[in-house]
Amino acid sequence: MVRLEDVQHNPEVEVLMKKVHEYLATMLAITHDEEHAHHVAKLSYRILKMLDYPEREAELAAIAGYMHDIGNVVNRYEHGRSGALIAFHLLMRMGMPAEEIATVIAAIGNHEERSGFAVSNVAAAVILADKSNVHYTRVRKEDEATFTTRDRVNYAARESFLTADPEKREIVMNLEIDTSICSVMEYFEIFMVKMLLCRRAANFLNCRFGLVINGNHML
Repeated sequence: MVRLEDVQHNPEVEVLMKKVHEYLATMLAITHDEEHAHHVAKLSYRILKMLDYPEREAELAAIAGYMHDIGNVVNRYEHGRSGALIAFHLLMRMGMPAEEIATVIAAIGNHEERSGFAVSNVAAAVILADKSNVHYTRVRKEDEATFTTRDRVNYAARESFLTADPEKREIVMNLEIDTSICSVMEYFEIFMVKMLLCRRAANFLNCRFGLVINGNHML
């Protein structure tokens, strides 16, 4: 059985993940480094475990969460699709059963907001874990004058965390935003599509999605 640790310590995966970080650094893009991969893997696992889904399903979510950005080694755009193809070959060589590979690559291929769908519990968990990782430490640029809207929104996020309540069937994204850097309206301008995808993902898990910004319920 292929475990998360097997994927993390696979030499080919290690090289590709290193190159993702290296290539995106040349663009000064928001970080999609190993720290982000670990965060999404851990949170994808926790979401399904908190909602009482099976252990193996939660681990597949962790594997998909860890590998979800590996397609950036090919190109920043449509990296979900290229990442799914890369993961397919890697996991086949590692001996993962075809049914499990299908689950993992579908989650990777569906995590981008412009083309993604919560096609499974695993895909839903990865979407929620990835889109909730908004934080100022992910911004590479140092000169605020060069910030894109996405840079500014991330830079304004002082704290972000996701909670899942199995009894209320509720998943809530909590954000603390420095409004001197970015207004709440700006957040919605850039991230509304992400939040709608999160809502659909939560609904797939039979949960309501909530968004709390600076203590105020927005969704």
